[in-house]
Amino acid sequence: MTHPATTPPLPAATVRSRVRVPLAFADGYRVEAEVHTFHGLADGAEHLALTLGDPSATATPLVRLHSECLTGDVFGSARCDCGPQLRESVQRIAETGGHLLYLRQEGRGIGLYNKLDAYALQDSGLDTYQANTALGLPEDGRDYTAAAQMLAALDAPAVRLLSNNPDKAAQLTALGVTITERVPTGVHLSPSNLRYLRAKVEHTRHTLDLAPLVG
Repeated sequence: MTHPATTPPLPAATVRSRVRVPLAFADGYRVEAEVHTFHGLADGAEHLALTLGDPSATATPLVRLHSECLTGDVFGSARCDCGPQLRESVQRIAETGGHLLYLRQEGRGIGLYNKLDAYALQDSGLDTYQANTALGLPEDGRDYTAAAQMLAALDAPAVRLLSNNPDKAAQLTALGVTITERVPTGVHLSPSNLRYLRAKVEHTRHTLDLAPLVG
């Protein structure tokens, strides 16, 4: 996993545009988001920030870093928990006020085609991390420098981080973001993603309590 250096200051990013977008989910939940685009992000990718609710109502807005997952977010793939996490996060952030950063990091940073190649290897018995390694790719290639820049541009130097992944908190802290609390998401378990979630717990210490659900 990539861990950025703590000493050099982050180059400043700025908000490029803001637009109101009404969101409607398949289960009927609706909410309005203010979608931000940015200039000057370190990796040059077209990341988005969705502001939900009223972040100014709290000193530490609730924030989720959500990595793009076309298969889960758009097509409803049950091989991962990304789609349900996205749906949950939007509502929880809207209720308290905060930001959802939608990061263009498909497949933990390896890209869509490579992710699908990794799926084929998982079908032969490898877990999600072993499959990436077998392809000569990093287990997790994500760098959250751009996310820290986005939070600075949104005037959110201290946040409550909605995440089960300790690496996100570690990277943001190293980049100068204050994490006042790490708030876990729910456990979105299905027969198709059990091996995937177990690998997250065993390999990268994600805070997912699977025992009550599979015991």
